[in-house]
Amino acid sequence: MKAIVTGHTRGLGQAMASALLGRGIPVLGLARSACPELTEQFPELFQQATVDLADPDALQRWLDGNVLDSYLAGATSVQLVNNAGTLGPVAPLGRQESDALVQAVNLNITAPLLLSDALARKYQGQLRIAHISSGAGRSAFAGWSIYGATKAALDHHARCAAADCVSRLRICSIAPGVIDTDMQATIRRTSAEDFPLLERFLALKHQGELTSPADAAERMVSHLLSEEFGKEAVADLRSLPTA
Repeated sequence: MKAIVTGHTRGLGQAMASALLGRGIPVLGLARSACPELTEQFPELFQQATVDLADPDALQRWLDGNVLDSYLAGATSVQLVNNAGTLGPVAPLGRQESDALVQAVNLNITAPLLLSDALARKYQGQLRIAHISSGAGRSAFAGWSIYGATKAALDHHARCAAADCVSRLRICSIAPGVIDTDMQATIRRTSAEDFPLLERFLALKHQGELTSPADAAERMVSHLLSEEFGKEAVADLRSLPTA
């Protein structure tokens, strides 16, 4: 068994990579920067590749290279965690910065879809794909049209891929809940004019209602490796039974 985790350098991605490595599962991390902490902790199991996932051309060039093929060699099964993502422009229509909008679509949608397709083509064994989604893709939040739309796209991609009924493939788009990450800090710095629900998210932090990345990662990895994974194409981590 081998795993691939995108956006592994911080937050939930780093915590998920660490949880997988802690169970003795080799991990290939993909991000535009490196994570020396994981290299130091797991020198025998951890590899990483530097690639800008928000640049589709750069990602395709990397996929066309030999790093992924070499990593997949000898794997008895593969787990792909499409975790990398960005909040994108937080603003109503008419005030969304075009560069940030394009970057969000590329990172949140194009990259996970390219990676999923490439793996399904290159690796013919048992494959599990986890998209890290969000409740924002399932409920409408003012100011979050870009973030919500990109996460909704991952949900529907998982539904359609599951409908393909490929026996060797399991896929699920999972909303992990509200986690204490850098993204939450970014949300709390947003203006109330652009994000009317700002006070709600400030209260989550002040009242200690944010889940730690480590706790969320342990539950996420437990589900990813369980027999229940993929029985539903779209799931919410908070609704899954605890092990």
